[in-house]
Amino acid sequence: MASEQGTTATATERRWRPSRVGLVSSDVRDKTVTVVVEFNTKHTKYGKYMRRRTKYQVHDEKNEAAVGDRVEITECRPLSKTKNWRLVRILEKAPRGAAT
Repeated sequence: MASEQGTTATATERRWRPSRVGLVSSDVRDKTVTVVVEFNTKHTKYGKYMRRRTKYQVHDEKNEAAVGDRVEITECRPLSKTKNWRLVRILEKAPRGAAT
């Protein structure tokens, strides 16, 4: 049991955490990438669907994500003032230029 002292909870016993899929828009900083997540939301009065986007600062421990990659992120404890999401995996790598 995870409730006993001295044991750790497995991934299935931990509480559910929200996750998102988005595109990396910046990878300039060390161990941090900016991910843009786009979503549709319905206007409250008129009912028209509008495209919205949110930028998240994501912790990338191994600096493996690059601009244009599609990534999955999940919420975690606050790691800095603006960073409380972490990189789970890279779903699709962006096409890179040919090496000369």
